[in-house]
Amino acid sequence: MKRALITGITGQDGSYLAEFLLEKGYEVHGVIRRASTFNTKRIDHLYEDPHVHGKKLFLHYGDLADSVQMVKLLYELKPQEVYHLGAQSHVRVSFDIPEYTGDVTGLATVRILEAIREAGLLGKVRFYQASSSEMFGKVQEVPQSETTPFWPRSPYGCAKVFSYWLTVNFRESYDLFASNGILFNHESPRRGETFVTRKISRAAARIKVGLQEHLYLGNLDAKRDWGYAPEYVEAMWLMLQQDRPDDYVIATGETHSVREFCEAAFGCLDLDWEEYVRHDTRYERPAEVDLLLGDASKAKREIGWESRTPFKELVRVMVDHDLHEARTERAYQEARASQSGT
Repeated sequence: MKRALITGITGQDGSYLAEFLLEKGYEVHGVIRRASTFNTKRIDHLYEDPHVHGKKLFLHYGDLADSVQMVKLLYELKPQEVYHLGAQSHVRVSFDIPEYTGDVTGLATVRILEAIREAGLLGKVRFYQASSSEMFGKVQEVPQSETTPFWPRSPYGCAKVFSYWLTVNFRESYDLFASNGILFNHESPRRGETFVTRKISRAAARIKVGLQEHLYLGNLDAKRDWGYAPEYVEAMWLMLQQDRPDDYVIATGETHSVREFCEAAFGCLDLDWEEYVRHDTRYERPAEVDLLLGDASKAKREIGWESRTPFKELVRVMVDHDLHEARTERAYQEARASQSGT
């Protein structure tokens, strides 16, 4: 049985990756922060059916700012695969907390790679670094591939560039099996509610059932390459199953604007998005990334991966989920109102 360690296991990608690895028979260990409240909603269901997963999922307290704990954890677990997904991952927020973003998104990668060395796992473990299309920022060519120069346009993008090159450096310096996955935007019903795609799908559903009146957004012209998150975690795993480590762009090869996402999401509910969407400069970035479009031909050629979910189907999956959530919330409100006699 292979053993894998995932940082960021409670996030969108971490939860889908945990599911994927458990289905393949892995023993999965995840790092979670000890906080006043638990944020394990995305993985709670993995404990609900012991006949399927048994005792193969384990959570450990830790923090990406604590290198000592990471060394202890790696020394104890001795995993065959480490997936480093944890980060402060909200691009707009990174402008407000750049120092924290640099620490948790950038320096944390140093801590984990050094922990691998300190735990004596060089040559015994395979490391995946969650890199990002935001590293391309002010894009130097369209589409963007593994050879496109980086020009990050946010503290988040800068921190990811640091982590990318550090991963390459450890691969070349210590012969560590370390691969970068340069993932373009990937979405799902588990996407955080403050990210623009989920913000749109959730608002459209809530407006449909009368829980919300308007949606406030920033730059509607920004274009992104949006894929389906469960497919992207498969690419992470495939990278670590190869004979040699390398870096791969993971993308759909299509780009759509935020405006198009609004049109598709509200259209799923027979609503005219222009009646409900309002512009708010608070959600604009100081330095914008106008266009991201990935070329994943290397991934298709070398690891056999390609996107399978069309843009409109992705939007539909998210809207359907959020419509169910909104209807449940509305029914609960009506039930409470009925009980109180109001």
